[in-house]
Amino acid sequence: MSTPPPPRALTGRPRPARAEHTDDDGAFGWLRALGPSGRRAFGGAFGGYALDSYDYFTLPLTMVALSAYFGLNSGQTGLLTTVTLVVSAVGGALAGVLADRVGRVKALLLTVITYAVFTVACGFAPNYETLLVFRALQGLGFGGEWAVGAILVAEYASARHRGRTLGAVQSSWAVGWALAVIVYTLIFSLAGDDLAWRVMFWTGALPALLVVWVRRSVRDAPEAAAARERSAHRGSFAVIFRPGRAGAPGLLRTTLFAVLLSTGVQGGYYTLATWVPTYLKTERGLSVVGTGGYLAFLISGAFIGYLTGGHLTDRLGRRRNIWLFALLSALCVLAYTNIPSGADSLVLVLGFPLGFCMSAIFSGFGSYLSELYPAAVRGTGQGFTYNTGRAVGAVFPTTVGFLADGWGVGGALVFGAIGYGLAALALLGLPETRGKELE
Repeated sequence: MSTPPPPRALTGRPRPARAEHTDDDGAFGWLRALGPSGRRAFGGAFGGYALDSYDYFTLPLTMVALSAYFGLNSGQTGLLTTVTLVVSAVGGALAGVLADRVGRVKALLLTVITYAVFTVACGFAPNYETLLVFRALQGLGFGGEWAVGAILVAEYASARHRGRTLGAVQSSWAVGWALAVIVYTLIFSLAGDDLAWRVMFWTGALPALLVVWVRRSVRDAPEAAAARERSAHRGSFAVIFRPGRAGAPGLLRTTLFAVLLSTGVQGGYYTLATWVPTYLKTERGLSVVGTGGYLAFLISGAFIGYLTGGHLTDRLGRRRNIWLFALLSALCVLAYTNIPSGADSLVLVLGFPLGFCMSAIFSGFGSYLSELYPAAVRGTGQGFTYNTGRAVGAVFPTTVGFLADGWGVGGALVFGAIGYGLAALALLGLPETRGKELE
């Protein structure tokens, strides 16, 4: 009789580190599968992005009070937003390089400290020029946090769950947005506008509590850190722009198409986020726009959209998920601009699907961009492509502003649909990466 083969555990072949996490089904299977270290990393990235969102929205929510206090015109107030987005491209690229050279957690700490310090500093600004400088410096941290936190969690997540895990991280943007609205409502109800806007910025110190916890509890994924350390090209811009050669594929094509993808999605997003409220108020005459009711529809739709998109990107694949929600987001633009007069309540309710589609398309970004680059330049590639897309995408809402004089805001909003068309076009040059294991 032949001797049966020994159990796998006795063959001397080590099991993968994630094999112990077998209970990976159910609504929160993705969270259990991360393991203790991965869950701490998830907590750090989720909290960092939520507070990043909170600090970002301190400006839009206080814009009216700021304009009155400093006597600003619409161009000056718009510049405060534009400079944040443009400088965030620099911050994102620098943070990505740091993440590859000094580690994900250290880079995450630096980005959180940066956006927290300069958000608080905005509350002490004595004049518009100083406020503009502080807001620009806040953009350095704002641009870098998402890319670094997403990579940190992506390197812990399994290929099976990476999309929904990163979608959950992305959903923290809606959580921070909602928190900012609540705090704004309380502060502006208790204090006069001249003081309330300063207090709102001072609450931007909240991330300091997160920094203490992350420093003590969160570590880089060991396997990815080891792979990164073995490379002689960590954090190299030259590598992500290196063209392919015979037998040695480069990353130039990936980088260019990833920038186009990020530009299209974020151009469409910032067009809608910037101009839909104005369209509803000025051309539809909805007095409730900008109130808690409208924001509740939009934010709840965004939160559910992030989570749903995360699940779909694992089920359908990265490219199909982006294709789907690029189409649906473009349809939302057409719906908003073509609903007949007299149906204004329907337009308001459509804030939910608008927030849903605008957010669901982002859910796959954290996993997709992480999977497009090797460990040694993962931070550099993701930080550069995502934030360059954000900076170039900021041109879209500006263009709508110029076109609105002749076309009306509703007509000019069609330009936002062009952004989603660019995103769909960019996918033709990028591979599908669902199921890819990260080294």
